[in-house]
Amino acid sequence: MGILDKIKDIETEMARTQKNKATEGHLGLLKAKLARYRNELIAASETKGPKGEGFEVVKAGDARVAMIGFPSVGKSTLLDKMTETKSEAASYEFTTLTCIPGNIHYRDARIQLLDLPGIIEGASGGKGRGKQVIAVARTADLILFMLDATKGEVQRVLLEKELHTCGIRLNCSPADITFKQKASGGISFNSTVKLTKMDARLCGLILKEYKINNAEVLFRGDYGADELIDTVLGNRVYLKALYCYNKCDLVSVEECDRLARLPDSMVLCTALQLNFDLLLSLIWDYLALVRVYTKKQGRAPDFADPVVLRSGATIRDVCLKIHRTIVDSFKSALVWGTSAKYSPQRVGLSHAVHDEDVVMILTK
Repeated sequence: MGILDKIKDIETEMARTQKNKATEGHLGLLKAKLARYRNELIAASETKGPKGEGFEVVKAGDARVAMIGFPSVGKSTLLDKMTETKSEAASYEFTTLTCIPGNIHYRDARIQLLDLPGIIEGASGGKGRGKQVIAVARTADLILFMLDATKGEVQRVLLEKELHTCGIRLNCSPADITFKQKASGGISFNSTVKLTKMDARLCGLILKEYKINNAEVLFRGDYGADELIDTVLGNRVYLKALYCYNKCDLVSVEECDRLARLPDSMVLCTALQLNFDLLLSLIWDYLALVRVYTKKQGRAPDFADPVVLRSGATIRDVCLKIHRTIVDSFKSALVWGTSAKYSPQRVGLSHAVHDEDVVMILTK
């Protein structure tokens, strides 16, 4: 029996197993086996057979946004109208056959927008070069799902399933689980909260599936088998995702309003350029970019060319973005803006900066 047959059998077994307290252990073990077989399938496809042309492009700009969707949903049209890049758009499917990058200039930041070829159901298994498309998506800072509003939420569910199979987790954070393998001592299982979806027995069965007999496991939240498997494998990618329902002019007002109210969703029309301003604003919010303006002593701040960083960045990150040698000669920094208690405030390398702060770096 091949790996694909084993995966199909496990999925069938999971579908017919009733979910309740008594079957949690059985389902958890099936999930562990399923994740292991999928990893083996991906590893086998990467090492066997001729290598095809990849879609990877050089990462440029301050952030990267990857568009993912089925064929003929408006990805190329959106790239064509939001950037200066021309991407072929037509009424037939699979117009785009490779990755086409474009740059969005918004609020003094450069955002790289990638138009990826349309994927089909089964892409995670290699159909339609889906693995190359998803591999590029793993390097993005934000996944922009382009969906057909006339098909409701069908495409959304299918795309989420394909990305989840390939280890991409959307709009969530890694589980607060500490996992550390040991040379001996067996399985040490502890938790700081009351667990309702996991116990020491189930944890031991899952780890045994991966041939792990000695490890320390500490749960700091009420997590289940899925989160433990993700922690053990350690190859999951956690990304922000925004769902754009295109062709909103072809559905009723009621359906358009319903789609717009779904979590992390919006509606737009690329043909009529409707709601582009909201799309740009949401991309900015989801990327959580921070602009820092630099200032030289005795001069006005440079508001034309800011240092663009991710939310949570510190003065150290500002120095490294300007030049990596500045940290070695750093003395202190003066900060004007919302992150300062008073203006200007003298701070050190660990000070967190906010959007539109003005910073003057003093060196030794």
